[in-house]
Amino acid sequence: MKLDRIISLATLGASLVAVVLVLKKPAPVAQPQSPAAIAANAQSFGQKMEQLEQAAQQGPAASTGNYPTSQSQNPERVYSSPVSSPQAKAEVHINSDEVEAALSQALGAGTGELSADSNIGSGAPTIKDQQVSFEGDVVRGQFLTVIAGKEVWVTVSGHLTSKDGYATFEPTEFKVGDLSVPVSLVNPTLQKRLAEQRDRLKLPDYVGDVKVQNGELVMQQK
Repeated sequence: MKLDRIISLATLGASLVAVVLVLKKPAPVAQPQSPAAIAANAQSFGQKMEQLEQAAQQGPAASTGNYPTSQSQNPERVYSSPVSSPQAKAEVHINSDEVEAALSQALGAGTGELSADSNIGSGAPTIKDQQVSFEGDVVRGQFLTVIAGKEVWVTVSGHLTSKDGYATFEPTEFKVGDLSVPVSLVNPTLQKRLAEQRDRLKLPDYVGDVKVQNGELVMQQK
């Protein structure tokens, strides 16, 4: 067998493997939520945001001694800013189920579910389903979209922070289906798209800092 024939077969084989990996559904980053759970978690998300807004309107938390608290899925874990610090600011801790529920309602026009026509704005890819999880200081999102007429799962992981009143995202992993794509190839385009959607990344006026820490989204009053 000639060398060029061997190379052609190897190229074809690699292409087929890549197609299979791209179309293969990856391991989910989170467990699906029932409609009731989505409604409850979305409500919890909204309550925590209202809590933070009220704290900002009251001024520095240390001046009144009233600290809004937030509660994760574990009812025994309640967070508050320490009273002993004169510079302490109120903050809320939001778990991934609450973020995913809020996102589901936002994309689904308040229905709590995504439809095939759900999208995130003009010119944006159609999102048919999504999952969100936090691990340490990393946020991981998984989105079902349509590419070339085929349903494909896109998974992106990275660090969420804030700068000058806007949320920023630095990817650490990117996958299409079950195929890993070098972040260096994706990041320039991703950052360009984020810049084009900058208005969507603006934090509420009462939020001063946002980050993922210990598997939760932490928002601090401005």
